[in-house]
Amino acid sequence: MRRLVILVVLAWLAAGVVAAAQRDYFTGPSDCDRVTTIAATAIAGPLNYTGAEPAVSCR
Repeated sequence: MRRLVILVVLAWLAAGVVAAAQRDYFTGPSDCDRVTTIAATAIAGPLNYTGAEPAVSCR
């Protein structure tokens, strides 16, 4: 059961990282806004494909 939970969490995060890559968040300079937006997108996971578009501002 523990392995299944770990696999689901990893798949969830992988979907978020793929969504961030598709939005070109990994190109350009790294600043606080970009890094936190990448993290929020990764945590949102598959929800990114249902219209969620998390954006975080450090200011």
